[in-house]
Amino acid sequence: KGYTKRLEINGVGYRANVQGNKLNLSLGYSHPVEYTIPAGIQIAMDLEKKNVIIVTGIDKQQVGQVAAEIRAFRKPEPYKGKGIRYENEYVRRKAGKTAAK
Repeated sequence: KGYTKRLEINGVGYRANVQGNKLNLSLGYSHPVEYTIPAGIQIAMDLEKKNVIIVTGIDKQQVGQVAAEIRAFRKPEPYKGKGIRYENEYVRRKAGKTAAK
């Protein structure tokens, strides 16, 4: 059966797509981020939700490592919640600046 990790992408203009053995990520940087998919790992996009990356494989450690490497490209930030997070991950939100009188 194998192991699965699901990653959500949150943010305006943040996208991902799989082409061959590369995962192309558009994460708001001046350049697209390319991630080469290692052997033994399959990466797919959720067809219903366009902003979900599904990482599957036989080796539990490798699946977790690949998911962590993809998440590290743009970690979720605490003010607007933009970035890549695990599907069940809770990101504690902070209050921004408040306007002075």
